[in-house]
Amino acid sequence: MSEYIEQVDEKWRADFAKLVDVVESNLPDGFERTMQYGMISYVVPLSTYPKGYHVTPNTPLPFISLAAQKQHLALYHMGVYADEALLAWFQEEYAKSVPTKLNMGKSCIRFTNAKNIPFDLIGELVSKMTPAEWIAKYEGELNK
Repeated sequence: MSEYIEQVDEKWRADFAKLVDVVESNLPDGFERTMQYGMISYVVPLSTYPKGYHVTPNTPLPFISLAAQKQHLALYHMGVYADEALLAWFQEEYAKSVPTKLNMGKSCIRFTNAKNIPFDLIGELVSKMTPAEWIAKYEGELNK
């Protein structure tokens, strides 16, 4: 993981490292840090959820991933993709705490200006779903 951080562009490195620290300090117990899809990722390990990720069998269930791109830092949060209430909460709180418009895809939150990364809000976001809650939400979405 430290190798990944060391390779991050210098203009993003300190903020990316802080983002990693915020996630790790606030993530509920039971998630495991790994490298997945070329990113620092936090997953539900196969020992907890042996079914793994349906798209890639024998792969731990992804939850959060962090990436440093050329033009932005990205936080992929599968919980906001699957849970409409969590997404709505995040969008509302983001608007209250950040002066710029939210730059977001389905699960990808992009930060193009490090000055506007709401670290406290990110900490609160990642604390809101346990591995058991994520598994239940994930399985509920699969069965729709």
